Amino acid sequence: MQTDTAIPTLYDWLGGIDALNRLTTRFYEHVRKDELIGPVFAHMSEEHPAHVAAFLAEVLGEPDDYSRNHGGHAHMIRAHLDRHLDHARRRRWIALLLETADELAMPDDPEFRSALVGYLEWGSRLAVLNSQLGVTVTQDAPMPKWGWGETKGPYRGD
Repeated sequence: MQTDTAIPTLYDWLGGIDALNRLTTRFYEHVRKDELIGPVFAHMSEEHPAHVAAFLAEVLGEPDDYSRNHGGHAHMIRAHLDRHLDHARRRRWIALLLETADELAMPDDPEFRSALVGYLEWGSRLAVLNSQLGVTVTQDAPMPKWGWGETKGPYRGD
């Protein structure tokens, strides 16, 4: 009989910041070689994978390191302004990230992958919306917090 009923955060379940750093480092190695999304990231800094890992860590349950050190969700939104992303690139970004997670043998249980894919779909669709002309950033945009499958209804821009 199982006595430990505590549910870990997605962050803890996937292996913490070390696992996320391995994922984003390897992922962006693949991105650089990708014909469709490589050009979007051609000028990314060497620190970009670590910044994305820190962002994902906070979204998936880590304390607010990204917000404190990099400006939170408003900073991430600003990074996408006027980039004119489209759904073909968004889909490739997700597919390549999931392929990299498989390559690195990250957890592949259905519950974890469902939650991860849910966040990647949601977040990448926001990135497409925020990359179009005329988008402005709300400085106090809340940092997304993702769990094991809860949603709060349809997206209405808030």
